[in-house]
Amino acid sequence: MTSAVRPAVIADVAGMARVHVDSWEETYRGIMPDEFLDAPDLVVRRRQMWTQILAEAAPQKYVSAVAEQDGRIVGIAMSGPRETDGSVEDRHLYVLYAYRSMHGTGVGQDLLDAVVDPTVTTALWVADPNPRAQAFYAKNGFVADGTVKTDDYDGVREVRMVREARAEDRAT
Repeated sequence: MTSAVRPAVIADVAGMARVHVDSWEETYRGIMPDEFLDAPDLVVRRRQMWTQILAEAAPQKYVSAVAEQDGRIVGIAMSGPRETDGSVEDRHLYVLYAYRSMHGTGVGQDLLDAVVDPTVTTALWVADPNPRAQAFYAKNGFVADGTVKTDDYDGVREVRMVREARAEDRAT
């Protein structure tokens, strides 16, 4: 079974919301509060978020992608503008999730490559602890810069990782 990564479209919202919530449940149970993960409206709120982002249709603001396998969305990613004025990055990776069954298949790499330009300084927040994700980002040139926060939304401790802009590869 092969997967394909493509730009997200509004018709993908339900599948994107499902991957978003299912991935949180697979990855963050015990890190995020159970009452957050078990909220009956969590999928509805993720659908609303994705609908708003995709309906905005401003590629320079948000770039979203999905990974599909056999017609089913199995991974999602989104980058966008810097998180706040004065941030260290030019772009921010806000979302990169794939079902656990997709780990190690290259889907995460394909999603990252689809939404993040390596020639632009990019930052992200990664849950701590989340050694698998932290190793994935480190392999892709992201380095923890020592900034740590606890997310107001879900109570998760997070570490900021930054990848400095790289010069474009040139064929010789």
